[in-house]
Amino acid sequence: MATLTAITRPTGEELVDCELTHIDRSPIDFERARVQHDEYLSVLRRLGVDVVELPRLPQHPDAVFVEDTALVLPEVAVLLRPGAESRQGEVASVAEALAAYRDCFFMEAPAALDGGDVIVFGKQVLVGQTTRSNELGIQALAGLVEPFGYTVVGVPVRNVLHLKSAATVVDEETLIVYSDCVDLGFLGASLLEADPDEPQGANVVRIGDALLADASAPRTIAMLEARGERVVGVHVDEFGKAEGAISCQGLIFDS
Repeated sequence: MATLTAITRPTGEELVDCELTHIDRSPIDFERARVQHDEYLSVLRRLGVDVVELPRLPQHPDAVFVEDTALVLPEVAVLLRPGAESRQGEVASVAEALAAYRDCFFMEAPAALDGGDVIVFGKQVLVGQTTRSNELGIQALAGLVEPFGYTVVGVPVRNVLHLKSAATVVDEETLIVYSDCVDLGFLGASLLEADPDEPQGANVVRIGDALLADASAPRTIAMLEARGERVVGVHVDEFGKAEGAISCQGLIFDS
């Protein structure tokens, strides 16, 4: 049986110098952020995930958000080219780690694409059209994954950093969305709405029969539980000050 693996990376005081696009800078308690990250790793391990911790990169404030550096599909890993120039030095060490699990392809300049903008829904790959992911990045990704049977679709995103800030996969037929920021009605899928006052509730991560959800979105969690989901609340509010969320902190895939 396949084992889930999570590629992760610790953070420290460098987090206070993170890139910001849509929110104002506010004080980040980096010690509390480290505690929250450790608790996230504990949740993954408790759910049977094999956690791989890469070395900290103090010179890269956003390096804890490893999801942005790669897309891991069952057939291949694509090393991306993050849209913020300050983040491009994070990719090499992620590539080295992923080489143990997948053949790796690399996205080249001038393409730019953040993994936080990518949702894989069956054989459809949705890519957020944001300040971090350009049309050349979308075209480059299509060229790399279409040979494996995937269709890549650009999706307009409003007022948030990434597509996954506003939508994530709940199960094979369902996504959860914050529809003020993205419209996924064209998919014809079942769409759950995060609570209007809890945009952070639209970012969830499926781990087996459990769904990781933002602990600061209780009404969204209650909605998910009412439909029969086993929800595990994860505290990520310090990372929210860096425009991060649960999914950002791990590259999770079948190994």
